Amino acid sequence: QVQLVESGGGLVQAGGSLRLSCAASGRAPSTRAMGWFRQAPGQEREFVAAITWNGRSTSYVDSVKGRFTISRDNAKNTVYLQMNSLKPEDTAVYYCAASAVVYGSIPTRGDEYAYWGQGTQVTVSS
Repeated sequence: QVQLVESGGGLVQAGGSLRLSCAASGRAPSTRAMGWFRQAPGQEREFVAAITWNGRSTSYVDSVKGRFTISRDNAKNTVYLQMNSLKPEDTAVYYCAASAVVYGSIPTRGDEYAYWGQGTQVTVSS
């Protein structure tokens, strides 16, 4: 099992920044790809960003490219999502997830992730 705890969400004005953190514990989290997803009210969960287990490759949904950066510190078992130039449409609950496969490539589908955090709310006001 892998346990994930997100933090860093909050209320910010459009154009502002937030950094989300995801602290992982349990069964070898440093060997798994990690991803961030988000879900706005009334909408389906959406892939946002992911990073391989070694941090060498990343992937982003087009709507956040150039604004968001995913990174990880395996010594701290923590994954980050730096969000800049935030827009009201970024408002959602953000979830951290750990891949089902170890030492794999970048998963971008929710069903490729086996472990999920409880989520943290991000609200961007206009």
